[in-house]
Parts: sequence; C-alpha cells; structure tokens
Amino acid sequence: MSDATITRAPTGTYAIDPAHSRIGFVARHAMVTKVRGSFNEYEGTGYFDAEDPSRSHLSLTIQAASIDTRNADRDAHLRSNDFFDMENHPTIEFRSSAVEQVDDTTYRVTGDLTIKGITRPVTFDLEYTGTAVDPFGNTRLGLEGSVVVNRKDWGLTWNAPLETGGVLVSEKVTLEFEVSAILQKDEQQS
Repeated sequence: MSDATITRAPTGTYAIDPAHSRIGFVARHAMVTKVRGSFNEYEGTGYFDAEDPSRSHLSLTIQAASIDTRNADRDAHLRSNDFFDMENHPTIEFRSSAVEQVDDTTYRVTGDLTIKGITRPVTFDLEYTGTAVDPFGNTRLGLEGSVVVNRKDWGLTWNAPLETGGVLVSEKVTLEFEVSAILQKDEQQS
C-alpha cells in the first residue's frame, strides 16, 4: 500500500480484533535457527487522537497460558516456572505511558511491560498500515511493529549450555505485533 492510499484513522477508542491480529515472538534456538510463537488469547484497547497523537494510549493483557509455538512439550516448558510461571503470573501486560508521532505512518510508543511480575519500560515503533471499513460496517485500523528485548530483564533466565558452545535459547527475543483494531460502535460517526 503506498503512502498516498493511506487514510487517516478517525479519533476514538479501538479494540484489538484477535481473529485478525497476531501478538508473537521470535527467539533463536540452539544458536542456529529461529523459533516463532504467538499468544492466542489477549485483549487490548486503545484511544487514538488523530489531532494530537500524544493524547493517545493503549493497553494489552495477554493470557500467558495461550502461548503457542506449535510444539506441546515446548509450550508446557514455557508455561512452567522456568519461563513464564503462569500459575503465579497468568497474564502479561502492557500499558502505554507516551505516544509520539514520528512521521505520517509511524508512531513511537513507550510504556510498561509486565512479565512474570516484573515491570520494565519498553519503547517501540508502530507503523500505521491504514484504515478501512469492512463488509460489516466496522472501521478498522491496522498497525504493525516489533521490538527486541532481553528476556532476562523479566526474570526469564532458564537456559542450557550446548556442547559446541553457546546456549539453547537466546537472551534476545523479538516481540512482534500485527494488529487489526475496530473502532467501537459508540465512537463511530453516523
């Protein structure tokens, strides 16, 4: 989609549509390949102010148990105390503290990410990919972005050394966001 075809999103409250979004991650495994995963259960809302993007904000709550790497044994290990300790910390949460417009299609978001009971600040860019009205009359806003974090900053420290050197799981993990959010009906103009 060229920049000329992107329309400005209307001001209002948006809710993430999980059926058309992906909240995922990528980590290096055994120093040689990447493992991709996602979270299948989450809720997120945000307020977008088209006139003053700095007044925008968003929040996201992810159910840690919904982790899916397409491998049941690995998913069970990730749910355990070695990683997410989901029995004691069932959710992963993000709350924005600042939104800054970088250019016509990029917004820099800063906020607090809480994993395993540890809260740390993160900053990432979201690319605005456009707005459309779907066949059901919903106004949709598209956003994509990613950020690299060190999992140890959130207490995810488990690892295993490899015979050839290195470790089984990389410390650096890329968090990925592909979001379709729907303008809430009470916010839409007639």
